[in-house]
Amino acid sequence: MAQTSFGLLATVLLLLLVVLAEGGPPKPMKVKCQDKKFPSCYHKDLFCPVTCPHTCIADCDSCQPICVPQLPPPEPRSPKKVKCQDKNFPKCYHKDLFCPVNCPRTCIVDCDSCQPICVPPPLPPPKPRSPMKVKCQDKKFPKCYHKTFACPANCLRSCIADCDSCQPVCLPLSPPTPPSTPNSPPPPDQAAGGKSVSCKNKLYPQCYRQKYQCPSACPDTCEVDCVTCSPVCDCNRPGAVCQDPRFVGADGLTFYFHGKKDDDFCLVTDSNLHINAHFIGRRNENMKRDFTWIQSLGILYNNHKLFISAKKTSTWNDALDRLDLAFDGQSITLPNREGVKYLEPNSNTTITRNRDTNSVVIEVEGNFQIKARVVPITEKESRIHNYGITEDDCFAHLDLGFKFYSLSDKVNGVLGQTYGSDYVSRVKMGIEMPVLGGDNEFESSGIFSTDCAVSRFSSTNKQEFDDFKCSSGMDGKGVVC
Repeated sequence: MAQTSFGLLATVLLLLLVVLAEGGPPKPMKVKCQDKKFPSCYHKDLFCPVTCPHTCIADCDSCQPICVPQLPPPEPRSPKKVKCQDKNFPKCYHKDLFCPVNCPRTCIVDCDSCQPICVPPPLPPPKPRSPMKVKCQDKKFPKCYHKTFACPANCLRSCIADCDSCQPVCLPLSPPTPPSTPNSPPPPDQAAGGKSVSCKNKLYPQCYRQKYQCPSACPDTCEVDCVTCSPVCDCNRPGAVCQDPRFVGADGLTFYFHGKKDDDFCLVTDSNLHINAHFIGRRNENMKRDFTWIQSLGILYNNHKLFISAKKTSTWNDALDRLDLAFDGQSITLPNREGVKYLEPNSNTTITRNRDTNSVVIEVEGNFQIKARVVPITEKESRIHNYGITEDDCFAHLDLGFKFYSLSDKVNGVLGQTYGSDYVSRVKMGIEMPVLGGDNEFESSGIFSTDCAVSRFSSTNKQEFDDFKCSSGMDGKGVVC
């Protein structure tokens, strides 16, 4: 009996100890140093002090647990006061009501029931879309080929890479003008009988194969700018050199360079490309300068020499070809038929007639493209500008369009400098005829000479045509001016 009582007493005492243990102070939280810069403390087990058994961190420097203050719970926000603003409910109009507990700041008044009702909070603004990445896919532009661009902010998902300027450009949302119906007149700036042109670049799907008529200012010499999807006169595009030499630089700015008649000037000079132009002209006694035009080009590249010239012409007839061409001193004869090509496979040079007469496209793969057209000074132009053109010479000259695929940042020349990486125009803009000076910088001693002050050309074969003078008539091996 005594043993039974003792057993019961022991069981009661054991239960009491368990109860006391469970009601004692809480077990301290275990913390560890997570900074590998303290190897002696890293991942060592530490326990929070009694004063903060669940709110401590490990101080790796001292390798001790330290208490961190526990922030008090935020005070509940007072409910927003709202009022009915509808006078059609006079019993409720302007009565003070308070938002319910479950939406203390997002409620409105239902004037009909005169009760506050919850409304869902406004949706967060959508995350900004990341710009689409685009690449130049045209191998003709090796400096830009496969270079990656991000679309501009104003067209994050609708741009393409313009390989010529090596910049991303926005695609138009739709063509600016709808296709014309058979009876609809052409836009006022387009010639009624103008040449029909279209965008031929598949990289511009919104504009591809859309047809337009050339503007009235150039009824048969224009192209479609696929970026803006509009026809642009050849002489207004970057790289154009036309008329009394009017240049359009790579930056799109127009300027004039008059030079001197019967002299040669460097248009473009780079390590593997040098282009000189021979200027013809007339002296106006009432002016301090000559009226000038470009009669011929001497082009040096890859140890080759290419010559293109407009023949001296008295009476103009567009059906007669007045174009002279020579490659490495050998005269080139092209049949008078659009599409005819002359190929120089060893130099990747192609010359193509883009009209039956007086117009060609010269292309050297990976280097440059030149569109050249022989044009006269018309009687109307002579009368308007007071050129003083006579019947014995209509001053046939070249209108030119240049495109370059691999110029360096150090390129120079009248036109070439505008393609340089640090080019800043020195032409006074905002006037009717901004003129670039610097005749002495760009003057060359001959059509194939590379001795202008800004020359960058470094090819080894420079001597064969140094004595060539285009103004003298027949000088030069195999070349006719």
